[in-house]
Amino acid sequence: MKAPPARTRSRDLPVLLFVGQARSGPSRRMESLVAWVKVNQKGRLRVVEVDGDRRHDVVRRLGITEFPSLVLLDGRRVLGRLEGRATGSQIDELLRAHLPA
Repeated sequence: MKAPPARTRSRDLPVLLFVGQARSGPSRRMESLVAWVKVNQKGRLRVVEVDGDRRHDVVRRLGITEFPSLVLLDGRRVLGRLEGRATGSQIDELLRAHLPA
C-alpha cells in the first residue's frame, strides 16, 4: 500500500493554538472566530484550544503574556503569533504569510 502524501494526516498539519482563559471576556469573544477558522481551514490546519489557566506549562513554554493568544506552530517551531484579541483579517494575514495557498 502506498504511503499517503505529506501533510494529509491531521497530526502532520500545522497547528493554530488558541490559548485563552475561561474568565476572560476577550477570550470568550474570540471563540466563535476561532471556530470559524477551524471549519474553514479544515484539512490545511489543526486548531487546538488550550485553557491558559490550567496549562501554565504551555503558557510559559511559548512565552505568552496576553490572553487570548494565537500561536501558529509547525511541529515544535513557532511560525507566528497574535497576542491579545485578534480580528479575522489579522488571522488571515498570519495564515497567509506562513501556509501554502
